[in-house]
Amino acid sequence: MARRSQVGSRDAFDAAAADFAALGRHLWEPIGADVVELVDPRPGERVLDACCGTGASAIPTARRVDVEGHVDAVDISGPMVAELRERVSGLPQLHAHEADVTAWEGTGYDLVQSVLGIFFFPDVAAGARRLNGAARPGGRVAFTIWRRGAVEPAGRQLTLSVAEVTGVEPPGERPRGPVDAINQPTTFAPWLSGLGLSDVDVVTHERRLTMTPEVAWLLVLGSGYRGALDELTPDQIARVRDCYLARLDETGLTHLDTTTLTGLGTTP
Repeated sequence: MARRSQVGSRDAFDAAAADFAALGRHLWEPIGADVVELVDPRPGERVLDACCGTGASAIPTARRVDVEGHVDAVDISGPMVAELRERVSGLPQLHAHEADVTAWEGTGYDLVQSVLGIFFFPDVAAGARRLNGAARPGGRVAFTIWRRGAVEPAGRQLTLSVAEVTGVEPPGERPRGPVDAINQPTTFAPWLSGLGLSDVDVVTHERRLTMTPEVAWLLVLGSGYRGALDELTPDQIARVRDCYLARLDETGLTHLDTTTLTGLGTTP
């Protein structure tokens, strides 16, 4: 998923909401299931699911905490939240909110989790610290990020395809961002400890996405990569699709690394 500013990300995900949900069964839901299994929400617990999207982790979390629990699922994208609300019939313990989670005022949660969300914050460390502060003393905090190199080959081929179709000079490699300094287990763990978490553990979930043409294009339409199409005409988008799929075929990219790291710790 492209690392974009929070406002840019909101625009991209607003447009991608329906496709995001469609991509879910291939990508977001398996990742969310990995995280929920790891953090083990318990009946009766209060949980904050930050950057919830369409509920890949919030929904299974709500099932685990059961009706005596409470899950606040927060996302800045209104269409994403609307999509989630349509999916939560029978889960009165799940409460979906359209809001900037870095300004969320709820506190005292037993568990705070953010799956593939913190790298969209304008200030990653400050946003993560804010989420830490939402947990009760001794509460659990879990952040999931892409492992270094994951999903990037698809993004690179999309970028080159857009450049080819629009006739612009192909850009160089994407600029390194704050998360690039922490997206390995050996760097993620001390970063989390530096945020004030204790008993930190980082778990690697190895995953690969089979890149059929349908799934490969859905990855573009149903993720932050969709922002690359914002200024294009429908004809250009169709040509980008053909170019992108041809490039994936030429480079032999039949499977995409979608490995994640989940860092789990407790608050003081």
